[in-house]
Amino acid sequence: MIHRTHLVFRRGMPRLVRAILLAALISAPAGIAMAHGSIGGVVLDSTGAPLPGVTVEVTPVSGGASEVSVTDSSGKYWLPLGPGRYDIAFRLINFATSLMKSVTIGDGVVELNTTMFLSSSAEVVVTGRQTFRNLAELDEPVDDLLGFADSGTVGVVSAAKIARQPYQRPGEVLETVPGLIISQHSGEGKANQYYLRGFNLDHGTDLAINVAGLPVNMPTHGHGQGYADSNFLIPELISGVQYKKGPYFADEGDFATAGAVNVNYLNFLDQPFVMIQGGRFDYGRVLAAASPKVGSGFLLAAVELAQNDGPWVRPDGYEKINAVMRYSDGDQLGGFSVTVMAYDAKWSSTDQIPRRAVADGRISRFGLVDDSDGGDTHRYSLSADWQRNHESRLTQWNAYVIDYDMNLFSNFTYFLDDPENGDQFEQLDDRLVTGLSGSHRWLSSWNGRPVENVGGVQLRHDDIGRVGLYRTERRERLTTVREDAVDQTCAALFFQNTTHWSPLVRTVLGVRADAYRFDVTSDIEANSGKSDDSLVSPKAGLILGPWRNTELYINGGLGFHSNDGRGSTQTFDPNTGEPAERVDALVRTRGAELGFRSTPTPRFHISGGLWSLDIDSELLFIGDAGTTEASRPSRRRGIELSSHYSIRRWLMLEVDAAWARARFNDDDPSGQRIPGAIEGVATVGLSFMQGDRYSGSIRYRYLGPRPLIEDNSVRSEDSGLVSLRAGYSLTPRYRLEVDVFNLFDDDASDIDYFYASRLPGEPVGGIEDIHTHPVEPRSLRVAVAAKF
Repeated sequence: MIHRTHLVFRRGMPRLVRAILLAALISAPAGIAMAHGSIGGVVLDSTGAPLPGVTVEVTPVSGGASEVSVTDSSGKYWLPLGPGRYDIAFRLINFATSLMKSVTIGDGVVELNTTMFLSSSAEVVVTGRQTFRNLAELDEPVDDLLGFADSGTVGVVSAAKIARQPYQRPGEVLETVPGLIISQHSGEGKANQYYLRGFNLDHGTDLAINVAGLPVNMPTHGHGQGYADSNFLIPELISGVQYKKGPYFADEGDFATAGAVNVNYLNFLDQPFVMIQGGRFDYGRVLAAASPKVGSGFLLAAVELAQNDGPWVRPDGYEKINAVMRYSDGDQLGGFSVTVMAYDAKWSSTDQIPRRAVADGRISRFGLVDDSDGGDTHRYSLSADWQRNHESRLTQWNAYVIDYDMNLFSNFTYFLDDPENGDQFEQLDDRLVTGLSGSHRWLSSWNGRPVENVGGVQLRHDDIGRVGLYRTERRERLTTVREDAVDQTCAALFFQNTTHWSPLVRTVLGVRADAYRFDVTSDIEANSGKSDDSLVSPKAGLILGPWRNTELYINGGLGFHSNDGRGSTQTFDPNTGEPAERVDALVRTRGAELGFRSTPTPRFHISGGLWSLDIDSELLFIGDAGTTEASRPSRRRGIELSSHYSIRRWLMLEVDAAWARARFNDDDPSGQRIPGAIEGVATVGLSFMQGDRYSGSIRYRYLGPRPLIEDNSVRSEDSGLVSLRAGYSLTPRYRLEVDVFNLFDDDASDIDYFYASRLPGEPVGGIEDIHTHPVEPRSLRVAVAAKF
């Protein structure tokens, strides 16, 4: 029997040393077989650190049994082999499988070193200083996920790319996801609007967002189902962004129909820093962050203070305080982290305004109708992550608690419903969210074929102490429309198998089971009650390639989104006083995609796909009620393309484009168009980085026209905005950054709606009109950062 010692033969060794080593093997004592040849080397991660526990599988090309070795604590492996040609596979949980075909072994020794990168579907690595940065910082070739992406529309965004991009709001970091557009129709403290895959996703209805392992979407929310407020994001702490599109992934559940975005935070900073930023419209921001070593781990701490008035006739007066503290200990094979986050904000709102009032001069483009709109919110969270990686197995657990509160005052129809007091209403949401998730991954083989399995559990409970809707005048309550307490619990089990049938064919098969329970206690007895629902959602994918640096993907799966829990028990509409039908708690979605990914040259990468999505019930924002309601079934079709080209090592061109066709697919005389459904978007960015001294980018964002009414007789206009960022390191310690937004001072709108409203003196029935929220005019911001 041959002992698997981890001896590495290097091609640079003197011939005499090689001869002595080979002679030692040949003259080995009894019990050690004679080796005609051998292969050895070192396996490293992208930082250059050794990777222990990597399975190295060597298979004869001509057929026969495979030989296996496992790297030691120094990342070294060695295998004695007979002469011939072999396929070499390096496998480690959470890392991309690396295949090196047709290595020739002779009578001598061959050294084969390799570097492994985190896979695009990897669970977040929560330990040490390398939180997800390995894959996300791949620059050569650019975002090349060949060999381990599961579809043509999954990807990663590096921290370096985020640092080069201009962003006016924290949520615009998500615009690094191809095809995703962010806008706003109210005060800066309110959740953004999201557009993706033919959706106006309102504030997050079919886009699942996670930050630092925590869910952002809020089900059964006071303002709208799936409300996702990302204003607590701190872009400078982001280590990378993972994104997936479509309901094809077993680990993604509620709200992930159009896509899922996972934003990861750093555990460690290279140096402490302080940033001071100021700009037009009384914008100001201060950020301080450090990560000293504490014990055997690191304590990351960051505090952010910000204010912004905006260009509005009545200043937003947006003020926020934001803090993050994370302690992490361990390495890429195991460890834990504990994270505390706290966010508080308050603001005044300039909501969308009727276009007719701007046209006849009653109000200015940046004016308003009700000067008492606004809100406040907080989000406090405590989370813990634990991970253990042992050779071919990886176990992870995540637990969290979120204390969340929002109080929002809005007036979209002005004096239509109540000519005397006005139509302002208050939406309140006060809840405690607890959750637990765990997964276990393991590598194995089936009939000589590499297999990776993952199984997991996800639990979440929303204890919504109060979710209410009230009629108000200048933020003073007049009447209660409805007030509820809701206990909402969801549980999920999932399993996914990836099998490599050959170096050019692999399959991904998964299944997910979700169960929901709602317990509603309403101030209207007829709307109280309990309900439950469950769904099983199979997923499947076929990946062909890579060959000639190209892969093809076929994906399909069933998914779902949840409806507001109050709708699942209601029998009475408090607005109209009429009986109301209950809605399904869970709504089925069906998706399919044909995708591709190709790197024709090391400098050029392109990916994309043709996709289709059916939803049994569309979620639409109802402007005069300020809520999201279940609507008609719908169907969407679309195409997406994302490309990156390295013009020079320091100069990058990125072009992303998406088009979608969205229709209701039932018969209704009102029409088949889906109000607000986005049809076309595109972004073009040119970025540069000269060492650590110069960096920047210029970015064009196109938002296409949208139908605003079902018969398509009223449409919004398209818009194109240009923004730029330039950074210059004055010294190794001090850096200057300049952002310019809406460079050409375009007067487009951020969002448009069409509905009836009434201003003083207008007919009692109101006037149907386009209501719009304009983009902000050209503005400049300057930041100075100092490292210590």
